[in-house]
Amino acid sequence: MSGRPAIDRAGADGSTHRMPPTKHIGIVGVSPEGSSVCYRLIGRRAAEVPDPQRRPSISLHNAPFSTYLDALHKDDWVRFGQMLADSAHVLRQAGANFCVLPDNVAHHALHLAEAHSPIPWLNMVQLVADAVSGTGCQKVGLIGTKYVTFGSTYQTVLGLKGIHLLVPEQREAEEIDSIIFREAVYGRVRAESRLRVLEAVKGLGARGCDAVIFASSEGYLLLDAADSPLPVFDPVELLAEAAIRHALG
Repeated sequence: MSGRPAIDRAGADGSTHRMPPTKHIGIVGVSPEGSSVCYRLIGRRAAEVPDPQRRPSISLHNAPFSTYLDALHKDDWVRFGQMLADSAHVLRQAGANFCVLPDNVAHHALHLAEAHSPIPWLNMVQLVADAVSGTGCQKVGLIGTKYVTFGSTYQTVLGLKGIHLLVPEQREAEEIDSIIFREAVYGRVRAESRLRVLEAVKGLGARGCDAVIFASSEGYLLLDAADSPLPVFDPVELLAEAAIRHALG
């Protein structure tokens, strides 16, 4: 079984037209905190769909976070990708028609997961690049773990669109990495840690950034967008919006 059946709707002139079937959304979780944020955002947007019969079903599968951390620390991206694909198979059995992945680091292994997945995926990094490009920003900052900050996950996709990406200085990047892995993934960030993130964002602004990407699924814990001196692109929010659009067809 997949998604909800098509629905016939009567037009103002008495004619009927068939609405496309609503797709079932599958969330592949990595960090529990990031998974719950994505589930909450998609759930809220699903509740806003005017027609209750068109609101999509949502399923979440999250392998133990520790297994992902183990693969990450061993730089075993093949294993990482296989775990993502395994979740996609579980979600397909639950009825999901497509997957979303709210974890930024995990997108480094997304192409490996896609090769063994029974259902398609939405690419969060591509969604962010499209959103940044759509605003006309030429230079953006990036806040995330070291794997994202100094990796190619965002750099390549943004570069292909002619967008220059700046990252915090090495010391700041290491501090932010520690804040994410020691605090944010467990759902709590100290006030002094948020101040460190704020200073990093200010530094990116001083270097000419037009906006900043909070490339951590726990980004809302690092700094409230309202407190940021730069406009914020939140990848998980963009993913949630895209998931609803895709589900409604």
